[in-house]
Amino acid sequence: MSDLELDVRPILRDGGEPFGAIMDAVGRLAPGQRLKLLAPFRPEPLFGVMAGKGFAYEASPLEGNDWEVVFVPGENAVSAPEVRRRDPENWPDPSHYLDLAELDPPEPMVRILTQLEEMEEGEVVFALLGREPLLLYPELQNRGHAWAGDFDETGRFYRLMICAGAGR
Repeated sequence: MSDLELDVRPILRDGGEPFGAIMDAVGRLAPGQRLKLLAPFRPEPLFGVMAGKGFAYEASPLEGNDWEVVFVPGENAVSAPEVRRRDPENWPDPSHYLDLAELDPPEPMVRILTQLEEMEEGEVVFALLGREPLLLYPELQNRGHAWAGDFDETGRFYRLMICAGAGR
């Protein structure tokens, strides 16, 4: 079985965020299939995310400071997260709004998690961030919350809605 190849260099060159494309590719992998990722840098933060999904990696430098990373599924690999998500279109309007766009990590994550601890199940918080909170997703999953997010039309801000307890 051949590797599924994803080149995120054009996405990054155009100022985009490739995390969604990477997770989409992971979701399309056949059982046992590897993901070959081409990136303009060694994607260290992605290694932990992929390890949480059961993937080991082999990283090799290429010409021009680019990297090839092959993610290899292990025995514990899962094809999709096991979070049961409610449809965001059916969520109530947010009852809490957080503008965290100017804060440096880990402060946005701390404030979001603190806010969620004070909320009732089913309540929604909207957060405006300066970057996609990749390290927040495993915490949300572990705590049983559901989320949906994307970059705004300018690509400058990340918009995140979280429904407290909706992943349980």
